[in-house]
Amino acid sequence: MIEFIAENLAPIMFVSLIVFLLLGYPVAFSLAANGLLFFVIGVELAPLSDSINLSWPLLNAMPERLWGVMSNDTLLAIPFFTFMGIVLERSGMAEDLLDTIGQLFGPIRGGLAYAVIFVGALLAATTGVVAASVIAMGLISLPIMLRYGYDRSIASGVIAASGTLAQIIPPSLVLIVLADQLGRSVGDMYAGALIPGLILTGLYMGYILLMSFLKRDSMPALPLEARSLGSGVTSLIVALAVAAGIAYAAHVYLYPTHGENADILGGTVGVIFIYIVALADKGLNINMMSRLAQQVIIVLIPPLALIFLVLGTIFLGIATPTEGGAMGAVGALVMAAAKGRLNLDVMRSALAATTRLSSFVLFILIGARVFSLTFYGVNGHLWVEHLLVSLPGGETGFLIAVNVLVFFLAFFLDFFELAFIIVPLLAPAADRLGIDLIWFGVLLGINMQTSFMHPPFGFALFYLRSVAAKIPYLDKVTGKRMEPVTTGQIYWGAVPFVGIQILMVSLTIMFPGMVMHYKGEGSGVDPATIKIEVPGFGGSGSGGGLGLPDNGGGLGLPGGLQLPAGNPLDGGGEQKPAEGNPQGNEQKPATDLSSPPSFN
Repeated sequence: MIEFIAENLAPIMFVSLIVFLLLGYPVAFSLAANGLLFFVIGVELAPLSDSINLSWPLLNAMPERLWGVMSNDTLLAIPFFTFMGIVLERSGMAEDLLDTIGQLFGPIRGGLAYAVIFVGALLAATTGVVAASVIAMGLISLPIMLRYGYDRSIASGVIAASGTLAQIIPPSLVLIVLADQLGRSVGDMYAGALIPGLILTGLYMGYILLMSFLKRDSMPALPLEARSLGSGVTSLIVALAVAAGIAYAAHVYLYPTHGENADILGGTVGVIFIYIVALADKGLNINMMSRLAQQVIIVLIPPLALIFLVLGTIFLGIATPTEGGAMGAVGALVMAAAKGRLNLDVMRSALAATTRLSSFVLFILIGARVFSLTFYGVNGHLWVEHLLVSLPGGETGFLIAVNVLVFFLAFFLDFFELAFIIVPLLAPAADRLGIDLIWFGVLLGINMQTSFMHPPFGFALFYLRSVAAKIPYLDKVTGKRMEPVTTGQIYWGAVPFVGIQILMVSLTIMFPGMVMHYKGEGSGVDPATIKIEVPGFGGSGSGGGLGLPDNGGGLGLPGGLQLPAGNPLDGGGEQKPAEGNPQGNEQKPATDLSSPPSFN
């Protein structure tokens, strides 16, 4: 029995970790306790198995491993982006965006749902924090959607799903963690995830469009009296056309001096121009634009500028993700100050939330380091790799099995726990199968997104439940008695969006080019057409090495550093007759090697 335990310590250790987690112990302490417990067992059983490589001196490596966690510059981006997201949520940006975009889409059926998805994508690209997005949209948009007759399940599902876009749209926190665990660049991970994130947003909108035809009464358009900004879409289109024209003219003007950067600079000029015009039009009551156009431009451009400040600098190679997060945090403070909402309470709550999340991540990382020290010591990584690589179906079978595993583990673990426990075990097998790890990371990120949406354990559903009405209430605008949102309605509303996320996982597997574009177009040279010819070094005939005539020197060069031709290992310094000269009539005396050669 003891021999059986010694030979199978890795799978026993893994199963024990799952038991610890199912018993409800905190993840960080479960990892550390499991690692230390099996380290003691492994040291005692090491003489009974060749697969156990544990000894007491190995614990001396633990301080070095923990210091590696503390000094990781990549993970420093997490507190920056968390702080930025909390400050923006407190600054009222989400409220302004939802109100304005809701007015823009209001005249069409399902307009408020489109607005929530659009704003969810914008908040994802500025905050990267799911909790902030879901809570903000739940507080602001859910009462409005219920006020105008939206189906409760659809409204709840749209809000929860839109908040989870912060999982996959850069600057997502989970993409930072995945890049760190996979040993890949965060910038490449962001570039690879951008298109899948936008496609997922489009799929959400496609679902709303479909439901607006199938269940016409489930999402009515805003009534005329609720459109406080009035109409004015034509004015907005004209303003955007003018901005585009100015951007193009600036691009043409700047191209001779700035080259490829002229398009970005031209676009910046166009955006700044139309923003200044909108501010002046509103402030001076010129009324050149409609109120709707004014509000859309004034509200949309600051968060878009913040997105460019963060993601644009990362994609252009100007800043690292950590530096981009720092600039984003400063930009969030500036935006909050410009709105007059930057005060001590906002700073205190943002710093407290950032500290809590950073500490949570740090403790899980420390626990994971303790666990992995023991797990690798019992060759657990080899056991997992062999188990996964030997699955039937090769690469396809591996991907299907891994995604099913992550999908079901997401019922019980959140994305940080999945990233720190599961991903390090999956990455070696994926790399051995020749799978690009950036593509693999984005695929796992989309799948882990379901951890926020799974009934009954999805965190996004918990966030929405915490802010949705639990008892009947009177609507502030209409004065009508509104029924509460039940937990069952929230759960059923999330189910279709979980299906959409599974569909997105399938699309990513079928069309890897959505992610692989991060590598660029390449040089366009087919490696099979490359032919390398290496010149000979010496040899028979009249020619010397490197295609130069051999005058008797080494390397086929005249004089050859004044070393003799032939094999310098031949004894006595005598020269053998060269081919074609059997008599050896022109032998040269051996060079005296006791002194440095002369180059004169």
